Amino acid sequence: MTTHHRIALIPGDGIGREVTPAARRVLDAVGARHGIRFAYQEFDYSCARYRELGAMMPADGLDRLREHDAIFLGAVGEPGVPDHVSLWGLLIPIRRGFRQYVNLRPIKVLEGVPSPVRGAEPGAVDLVVVRENVEGEYSEIGGRLHRGCPEELAVQEAVFTRAGVTRVLEHAFRLAATRRGRLTSATKSNGIVHTLPFWDELVAETAPKHPGVTWDQEHIDALCAKLVLDPGRFDVIVGSNLFGDILSDLAAAVAGGIGLAPSANLNPERDFPSMFEPVHGSAPDIAGRGIANPIGAIWTAALLLDHLGHPEAAATVESALAELLAGTGIRTPDLGGTATTEEFTTALLEFLP
Repeated sequence: MTTHHRIALIPGDGIGREVTPAARRVLDAVGARHGIRFAYQEFDYSCARYRELGAMMPADGLDRLREHDAIFLGAVGEPGVPDHVSLWGLLIPIRRGFRQYVNLRPIKVLEGVPSPVRGAEPGAVDLVVVRENVEGEYSEIGGRLHRGCPEELAVQEAVFTRAGVTRVLEHAFRLAATRRGRLTSATKSNGIVHTLPFWDELVAETAPKHPGVTWDQEHIDALCAKLVLDPGRFDVIVGSNLFGDILSDLAAAVAGGIGLAPSANLNPERDFPSMFEPVHGSAPDIAGRGIANPIGAIWTAALLLDHLGHPEAAATVESALAELLAGTGIRTPDLGGTATTEEFTTALLEFLP
């Protein structure tokens, strides 16, 4: 029996337009082996659209995406378009409009991709950063006053709600219970006097519901240091919107490069489509040259498969990536090789069972 899924593709900008086709090739190949068919609809939501029409996506952009089972996004960003314009014009409206309150970012050190961190060996570093994705420090509350004057000021309010924090903590604890049973909460309650003590209190309230999970908390500055000094000690790290964002990029660097890292923006209740995107940006310095590393996008495709209820298919993608990197010298230039995006993807398809 064949399962059908409708996928919204947003290649976006820069190398997003190069790694998205790579992910699609892998999805189609895996689908053919596992009885899964994908119907794709591509959307032009991007900085290029902004420059032409004045908006990253149309006014009914979310309505056009809503009918799909999942969204795959390549990358967003372009020189000349301010980052806050591209972010608040596309990614954040999708995340918030579709209640994608969990941002999931798995990190592994893979054989064949040396970590820049001494002692971070394959098999020893395998963690997941769970980031609160729709509130926290990235709120819309605030503003600017007296622009251009000596007394100019900017105010940005961090918003932490009981419902918003608790639901992401519950997800993180449940995830830890399926893994090695260890959770670390990122905080800064010694310096941020209201929101982070509140976060800590909710962690302490949530933990007793998950007796199989051992947990601790670390101040964000010390946690960044420990993530570099001893990354193997961590299993699941849960943090606020800002802390999770910073930690996941740091962890990706520990694993060998941001081009390797996948992510998922999840609506766990599945009332809305979830969105899947590699962590890397649009990389305008190499865009158009066909040498972008597609690993992050392909691994992201595996997360999409798992979310849609195909864990075995997802596992074959991850295994193929691991086997190619461990058994061959095929690498894109960012990892010291000479392979193009297309060459790497074609080689990977040969490792799919």
